[in-house]
Amino acid sequence: MVEVRMRVNGATATLDIEPQVSLLDALREHLGLTGAKKGCAQGACGACTVLADGERIVSCLALAVQYEEREITTVEGLADGERLHPLQAAFIAHDGLQCGYCTPGQLCSAIGMLAEHRAGAPSAVTEPPAARDRAAGLPEAELSEAELSEAEIRERMSGNLCRCGAYNGIVAAIRDVAAMGEETGR
Repeated sequence: MVEVRMRVNGATATLDIEPQVSLLDALREHLGLTGAKKGCAQGACGACTVLADGERIVSCLALAVQYEEREITTVEGLADGERLHPLQAAFIAHDGLQCGYCTPGQLCSAIGMLAEHRAGAPSAVTEPPAARDRAAGLPEAELSEAELSEAEIRERMSGNLCRCGAYNGIVAAIRDVAAMGEETGR
């Protein structure tokens, strides 16, 4: 057994666990946070996606011991009391869910994806304008941001599967929140 301390949804958690326990199992079985779902257990479906220091990860492939002293945010930590996170509200407004099994992972992934996009992370759909602008010698203050098109969102969210096929609502929800310029990370 090893002791692992991490911050989960803003609170410090200390766990006594075996070293091989996945972050997903630590969250679900030791902390009772069942929002992140066990889907494929191979990192292929995205149902277990959570945020680690604001970056999206598939928690089924991560060992809890790797996240010692790190900040983990699960779907349970997105709302501010009774006030839903903007993406949660947008998923409801756009019917971005059906059975709901994948929704926690979709939400956490979308938050991480929007942060990656704002930071200029490249995708297979578009060359990041910031990289193009840097190559052209523009100063940092004048770098452009890539458009967050439907194709861009679909590519960046492709690691999160929805068996019900609620993709159109998911994409619409993400586009709305991105267009509002809402802060999507916590």
